[in-house]
Amino acid sequence: MRPTLGVCYYPEHWPEDRWQLDAAMMSQAGISYVRVGEFAWSRLEPNPGQMHFDWLERAMDVLGEHGLKVILGTPTATPPRWMLDKYPDMLALDVEGRPRGFGSRRHYCFSHQGYLEESRRITRILAERFAGHPALGGWQTDNEFGCHLTVVSYSRAALAEFRNWLRRRYGSIERLNQAWGNVFWSMEYSHFDQIGLPNLTVTEANPAHSLDFRRFSSDQVVRFNRAQVEILKSARPDLPVIHNFMGRFTEFDHFDVGADLDVAGWDSYPLGFLDQSDNPSGHKLAYLRQGDPDFQAMHHDIYRSVCGGRWWVMEQQPGPVNWAPHNPDPLAGMVRLWSWEAFAHGAEVVSYFRWRQFHSAQEQMHAGLLRPDGAPAPALDEATQVASELRKVGISETCARARAAIVFDYESEWAWQIQPHAKGFSHSAQVRAAYVALRKRGVDIDILPKHAKSFEGYDLVVIPALFAWNDNLLAALRSFKGQVLVGPRSGSKTGDFTIPDSLAPGLPPELLDARVLRVDSSDAGLRVPVEGGGTVGHWRERLEASCDVLMTDDEGEAVLIVQGNLHYLGSTGDAAFMQRVLDGLLERAGIAALDLPEGVRARSRDGCRIYVNYSARPATIALAADESGYVLGGPELPPAGVTVARLSMGG
Repeated sequence: MRPTLGVCYYPEHWPEDRWQLDAAMMSQAGISYVRVGEFAWSRLEPNPGQMHFDWLERAMDVLGEHGLKVILGTPTATPPRWMLDKYPDMLALDVEGRPRGFGSRRHYCFSHQGYLEESRRITRILAERFAGHPALGGWQTDNEFGCHLTVVSYSRAALAEFRNWLRRRYGSIERLNQAWGNVFWSMEYSHFDQIGLPNLTVTEANPAHSLDFRRFSSDQVVRFNRAQVEILKSARPDLPVIHNFMGRFTEFDHFDVGADLDVAGWDSYPLGFLDQSDNPSGHKLAYLRQGDPDFQAMHHDIYRSVCGGRWWVMEQQPGPVNWAPHNPDPLAGMVRLWSWEAFAHGAEVVSYFRWRQFHSAQEQMHAGLLRPDGAPAPALDEATQVASELRKVGISETCARARAAIVFDYESEWAWQIQPHAKGFSHSAQVRAAYVALRKRGVDIDILPKHAKSFEGYDLVVIPALFAWNDNLLAALRSFKGQVLVGPRSGSKTGDFTIPDSLAPGLPPELLDARVLRVDSSDAGLRVPVEGGGTVGHWRERLEASCDVLMTDDEGEAVLIVQGNLHYLGSTGDAAFMQRVLDGLLERAGIAALDLPEGVRARSRDGCRIYVNYSARPATIALAADESGYVLGGPELPPAGVTVARLSMGG
């Protein structure tokens, strides 16, 4: 489909005589899709079994009259108050055993069977009522699974389902005891009903116990989402089912949930995410009104992978948000830039949240395309400009396969949260370090899941901080002829959270004849220089290897080794060090790098290369060797500027 725009709309918030004007303004702005309904359960069913759907049907009629397609959300993220009266035990409990109560949203436990059935019921009723509506363009399940730390629940319902999950996974208690290493500290169980949840223990719980609970919790999200998808696809097999994932939320495996969806959506809030990040204060100040230059792009690439290439931005920040510690106003032009960047990474739709700023409740300070009084806000003009520019440039296809790829694994993220060993060490931070180094060189990047069966078609693959190897990845490595970068900490555990007998990195000697003898975990501020530039620290492995050493630190320890096409990085490094490592791999892989000014990024799509300037200063670019001219903008990029260059034939 041709890239287009959308918006999130809440007709229940506004007088009905305003709907016609809103729909006309949306259409005039170039908007094609409107998401509705995902928070409306109390208006759809104010009392049990008392359905009020006529207002929603009239709203969809109005939107359809103006040529707009509706994405109808299931309202299960906001169960009404009477639901809690019916199921007092439906609430999730936090790690301290406290209920996550009513008064905002996402107040349910994924394991509660009664609420799961209520979710099926309301989804079925919606599907039966609206599947045939001419304005219906697709469905959204729930809203932002995982938001507000609501995946993991320590409720009685979760305990009962977790025990059943363990029975299915292990078959016998003896097998579970062996897998978890429960002989340690006399933690052995006699039967599954003795097993509790891994919270409120005197000291840390068994990491294998904790990891299985995270796996179980992720599977509960998959189950909950699948229950709705099956109903919606049965009603309209031809329409896409979407979920709007979030940034920085890794509490469940998005690839597993995405396997049941047609389109992955995600909610992009660049300024809020930057303010909540652990970036240095200087970086935050430099990009205060623009957002981090690489955060959104990395998530675009993750979600492009989650559903096999189809993805949307379901909520794009249009102005100041309300939920971060600080909520700056975006630099003029940034809403346009964020939109163009999403399309550069293959988005089918960029949908703004929200149409009109609401005057009440928790999000009353969250900007929209319209002000609270109904007048246009600055982002409306920028959205209208994007719609016009899309028609001019004529992008119509999705992204082609990149030449470089990075493996991203949710289980690895959970494992290093459970047992970081070095405070702050994370899988996602290592993925980001490699991603940023490649992106600064204008390299297109694909994200691969941990179960990727082949690396065919790539010239460079990076596998950072992988918890445990699996048969698919090992087979992909054996058959791959391109350049590979593995590490650090990859293969340091088995799937049962034990140290492999062969020691890390746990690879067959024909792939990499090396072992990690011990690990030096230190404060992240302690740095050791590396010969040639950059520093390492925080996580340093003492390697024993019979292969070639490419880089050593000033203490004489090997930090980068190579055997054939497989490189292993035994330490975490600063940005300068990571740039050196990835630059060398790009050269070996034969992947051309761009000379980009500070804050400028680029991505290719459908015969174009799209440049965006995240810097608050102007920048100048030159046509690359594979570009034939400009179709939007030119070599001068103002702050928040966008330039689109046409790629030459074969470029």
